[in-house]
Amino acid sequence: MAINAQELTLSKVFTPDFRLTIPSFQRAYVWKVQNILQLVEDLEQACKTPGIPYFLGSLILVREEDRRFSVIDGQQRLISLSIIIAALRDHEQDADWMEKLDGLLMEHGDKLRGIEHEPRLTLRERDAAFFREYVQEGNLEPLFDLNEDDLPTGAQRNIFRNTRAVYDALDNLDADERHHLASYLVNGVTLVIVTTDDLDGAHRIFDVMNMRGLPLTAADVFKSHVAAALSPTQLDAYAARWDDIMDPLGDDSPVIERFFTALTVILTRDRARGNLIDDFTTRVLRPYLDDGKAAAFIDDVLAPYSMAWRVIERPSAATALPGNVTDRLEALNDYGSDEWKPVAMWALVHSFRGLGDPDASPFAPADTAQADTPQRARHGSHAGAGGTADLGAHDLQRLDDVLAALERVTGVATLTRMSAYDRQALPVNAVRGLDKGLALRQISSLNVGSRERNAALIRLHGNFQGEDDLARLLLVRANEQLTGRRLARPRRLCVLPIMPLDIAHAASFSGWSQDDHDRWLPRLGNMVLAQGDRKQLDSLSEYADRRERITLKKDSQRFPLTRQLNDFGACTPEMLAHRQETTIRLIAEYWGIRYDERHTDLTEKTPEELDPASATARPQRGSKRVTISQVIAAGLLIPGEKLVWERPRKGERWFATVTENGRFRLDDGSEYPTPTAAARAAAGGRRSGGLEVWKRVSDGRSLSDIWQTYRRGAA
Repeated sequence: MAINAQELTLSKVFTPDFRLTIPSFQRAYVWKVQNILQLVEDLEQACKTPGIPYFLGSLILVREEDRRFSVIDGQQRLISLSIIIAALRDHEQDADWMEKLDGLLMEHGDKLRGIEHEPRLTLRERDAAFFREYVQEGNLEPLFDLNEDDLPTGAQRNIFRNTRAVYDALDNLDADERHHLASYLVNGVTLVIVTTDDLDGAHRIFDVMNMRGLPLTAADVFKSHVAAALSPTQLDAYAARWDDIMDPLGDDSPVIERFFTALTVILTRDRARGNLIDDFTTRVLRPYLDDGKAAAFIDDVLAPYSMAWRVIERPSAATALPGNVTDRLEALNDYGSDEWKPVAMWALVHSFRGLGDPDASPFAPADTAQADTPQRARHGSHAGAGGTADLGAHDLQRLDDVLAALERVTGVATLTRMSAYDRQALPVNAVRGLDKGLALRQISSLNVGSRERNAALIRLHGNFQGEDDLARLLLVRANEQLTGRRLARPRRLCVLPIMPLDIAHAASFSGWSQDDHDRWLPRLGNMVLAQGDRKQLDSLSEYADRRERITLKKDSQRFPLTRQLNDFGACTPEMLAHRQETTIRLIAEYWGIRYDERHTDLTEKTPEELDPASATARPQRGSKRVTISQVIAAGLLIPGEKLVWERPRKGERWFATVTENGRFRLDDGSEYPTPTAAARAAAGGRRSGGLEVWKRVSDGRSLSDIWQTYRRGAA
């Protein structure tokens, strides 16, 4: 088995040297919006230091023939990189840049040289044609005209959501910034390409490269340093003490690394740097060891902070803590980030003097019946210890204030998509201020400034399509604010849309314009929390039927904003506007951002009033679907003109007429609000990209071209 490994930039990978195919036995594309946006964010940060490459891991490939390879490991990254390149290409208006970016996605062929026209990356058979048609070839406009119910596989839905999310993220950059990012992407992003000619060998390489547990963990290395600095009389006792402290944290290396990274921030009052083992050893351990304080490090640092970490990881099990502290920590755990944890650990350690005491614990003994019940947690009882008094509790009000402030700034940072670099500065600033004994109002990173507050409110008015996790969290916060308490959540808590994706044949939405439908569909006012999943609504288009299904289960009715659907007999734009205003107000109240310094109610202001500069700034459409009415209003289509879809090989031809009310009318008289819906109806339900197939009879111009002209003109 011949094995070859080389580190290459992306510009060397997306070339004719590598014709990459995802084998049918591989899993589907599973990256979510948050995964690909994190990659985009990381790349944006990395390109600020263009001289430093960004290593994106390894690809394991099996050579099939000549330059054709099967991808054994790396398909999620390859597909995501292709989506980013496609979004950069479709934002581009410089023909040369557009051609270069397109060449990373497609090999356009050369008959003279015998080179086929084909994509650089071919997905599994079920999704290959979809990815090629909508992402790799042409432009993304036909993709934006689709609805999720047009897509038969989970992978295609992920591609649809992720492409729109990346396109919107890049829409926030100007042309120079996108050029800088594109240049760094192809020249600064590197991968280690491991190739072999044997499939079994490739799987063995994959197993070896992904084995866990054999190398020394960070905790093992740090323990060895501490043990070497202990006196012979201390060694046995403190080696056992180390194990007693660290064993409850488990043996998952990433978790252990996150704990020591947080500890580095707390003790250095600075960002973690570079390699964790070198950084922690040099800046944290070495001063203790050089001063002969190895035992003190274990007793005074490792013990209390590891217990604090355990508490924030499982707050509901810390039955000796007051209920309000437990609630705050559970709320913080709703966020998919770690930046808040150093501050919470500092606050816990400085609020409970005995947190590192081996004879006192916030947790009930493992054999205590019902130790983790909500009743015990709320009343601060503890079967194995006497409660918070045994932990040396003091100034619990300040602890509550710190955690409340921490949850507020973490929530706003999550909502406004604060960059990873800026988020990492928050705990550093907070710990510095807390160590100095400053009042919370004096610590900038524990307060939401006016700029961040307004940005959060503007964001609440916006589009949450493809961001189900964030929408769910926001709706939970709104419902909890309305009830005044933390709500238990069913195991499968889903965000469901009140309106169907297609209202063309729904009598209860006959008074809606397509523009109003498109405006409200992705907003919080159109979303409710319910037990179950979206599939339960797929076949229902009428409002009454959808409302009944949404509110059917008892666990769904615990959310007051969901129950309120029963108060509305019809779904109107005014009803959704009312729900939107109510939801935004509740979230703003929860985070304390409803009023400004003059006590002006900011939830009554429009986004333009919150940010006057946005009224004159470059308008941003993002990936929002372009409607037929908008194209008519721009003069790019004329009511009454004919469109044609021809399939000569099959002898099929369909016509559509542009109507004055912004629809396409087929020859049978039926009307449809989007080109894709009209194409699907014409073809008897077969999936077709409407913008690609319809052409204007007068000049043969495709709707895809017309739609893209409108989008670029609007932007």
